[in-house]
Amino acid sequence: MSDLKIYNSYSRQKEIFKPITAGHVGMYVCGPTVSGESHLGHSRPYITFDVVNRFLTHLGYKVRYVRNITDAGHFEEEGREAEDKISKKAVLEKLEPMEMVQKYTNLFHWAMAQFNTLSPSIEPTATGHIVEQIEMIKKIIAAGYAYEKNGSVYFDVKKYAAEYDYGKLSGRVLDDLLETTRLLEGQDEKNDKADFALWKKASPEHIMRWQSPWGIGFPGWHIECSAMATKYLGAEFDIHGGGMDLLFPHHESEIAQSRICNHVAPVRYWMHNNMITINGKKMGKSYNNVIKLTEMFSGQHPLLEKAYHPMTIRFFILQTHYRSTLDFGNEALLAAEKGLKRLWEAYSKLSNIVYEENKNAFDKTLDDKIQKLINELTDFMNDDFNTAKVLANLFDIVPIINSMYDQTIPVAALSKKTFDFLQKNMKEWMENILGLTSFSDEDNDKLQGVMQLLIDIRKEAKSKKDFVTSDKIRNKLQELGITLKDEKGGDMSWQIE
Repeated sequence: MSDLKIYNSYSRQKEIFKPITAGHVGMYVCGPTVSGESHLGHSRPYITFDVVNRFLTHLGYKVRYVRNITDAGHFEEEGREAEDKISKKAVLEKLEPMEMVQKYTNLFHWAMAQFNTLSPSIEPTATGHIVEQIEMIKKIIAAGYAYEKNGSVYFDVKKYAAEYDYGKLSGRVLDDLLETTRLLEGQDEKNDKADFALWKKASPEHIMRWQSPWGIGFPGWHIECSAMATKYLGAEFDIHGGGMDLLFPHHESEIAQSRICNHVAPVRYWMHNNMITINGKKMGKSYNNVIKLTEMFSGQHPLLEKAYHPMTIRFFILQTHYRSTLDFGNEALLAAEKGLKRLWEAYSKLSNIVYEENKNAFDKTLDDKIQKLINELTDFMNDDFNTAKVLANLFDIVPIINSMYDQTIPVAALSKKTFDFLQKNMKEWMENILGLTSFSDEDNDKLQGVMQLLIDIRKEAKSKKDFVTSDKIRNKLQELGITLKDEKGGDMSWQIE
């Protein structure tokens, strides 16, 4: 069996994986900022690193998988200066910040359960680790790499870059960063415009705020992950994962902070999944193509032809290598749905095939082929978690299973040992490593039909000015967590909250 090789974003090459502690893996993945509902783009990193977690466990490692919840701060260094996403959204929704955080955390957990992702070993929150963040900032100041200005604390990037390889992870050169950094509100209090905030002074209207040695304020986005990763995985750990959009400034800043505080580079292997595009365009609010996960599951979005089962989305993501761009479109999703159905039906048939001995039917060529197709699966995953090649091999096995089920190929064409090997490995790979589960669009279709019936009844009630019935339908659905929206022109749409 080949060694596990991981493409390290830091060295830009595949490296043989050697954990710091034999038999154990520490893995940190940047979790969601719970200022809103998770969208399609969020599905890729969490499904990707769920499979990484599953495969490492399959190899026999004891994995401590830490995935945080960002429930404070997250203001942008590049963009709108000091915009706190949590506080801003809480005001818009007329909720207490932690009430809103709980709402979207619950919704995130629900969506991850639909995708059959395993829960992380530890799921720390930024607000639960303010003390650790303050202590880390103190150490960075004491080391001479951060400074306080007007109640805010900034990391001295220029001083750090003079001694360390700042920009190596993201491939950015400091001089270029200085030329391209936008002049933003509050930049004048920094010693240098490339410096980033470790702590921000809270304005009087800022809702989420904590006491610190530098006054009342809130933490920077980057320091949160450094503090939580250090606490639960140590000064140096094995794998840090996230989307490519986090390479800079987030992960670059994490390296700088952690190295100064802990006197060692924090991560052995940096892993980054590529982005999701929709019909060839980057997903973003400016393109009006952000699709929330509840909209994917319900089909209630103008870019969707129908509702898609969570397993279809999971399968589609795994059909492409995690470092490749993934383009979502209805055609591609329909093809994925069809492919998954074919694969799952064959897998289901395999469990119902009864082996009968017949030495005259043995086909060594076919037997060797099955052995090869199965044995290659581990080699593919050991080559930087290539799920696309794994699925290709599983599809090569499908017609053989179908032929054995239809008895056009005798089951005894395989030895009993190989047949058992096939059954055992199909279960292990389909369910335990790829994390696929049985799926059916029948329930989805029924839900769509029921909702359309209720919408039709409500429309009829409104046309008759029967507002008691109309409001009752809307209110009862709201109690069940389904929001019914009245659109222009008398149309109605619905969404699972």
